[in-house]
Amino acid sequence: MVKRWSIKANENKSTHVTFTLKRENCPKVALNGNQIPQGKTVKYLGISLDRRLTWRTHIFAKTKQLGLKFQQMYWILGRKSELSIAHKLLIYKTILKPIWTYGIPLWATASNSNIEILQRYQSKVLRAIVNSPWCISNKVIHAELKVPTIREEITKFSVKR
Repeated sequence: MVKRWSIKANENKSTHVTFTLKRENCPKVALNGNQIPQGKTVKYLGISLDRRLTWRTHIFAKTKQLGLKFQQMYWILGRKSELSIAHKLLIYKTILKPIWTYGIPLWATASNSNIEILQRYQSKVLRAIVNSPWCISNKVIHAELKVPTIREEITKFSVKR
């Protein structure tokens, strides 16, 4: 392979993950005579793939990344900000939304419980943007702001074009 394509894979940066629902480990894999370490997850192009393709690792990573970014931007998006709601929504759509929508056609098959993790986070951010009291439902906030839910976004990205 190396001679034919004139490339050399780096065994030190490689990880072997077998995507399966079975519990037992798969046979060991070697590259250029060196054994490649077997892992339960691997990150490829910013998407975390776990061996059972549950997307839990990816969604947790995105939620953490969103939390850090929202914390940095709370002064401008938060409840005490004097910025208009339209401008806050624009910031949400241009900075925060692309973080969690990246790779959505792949991880859209995640379980409802994993998708709900992102939905709770989105609802938290939208509540802070509009300074909504606890008695207003998330459905009302989404409808008033015309912001689709996570599930609606998944459906939009999953439709054949």
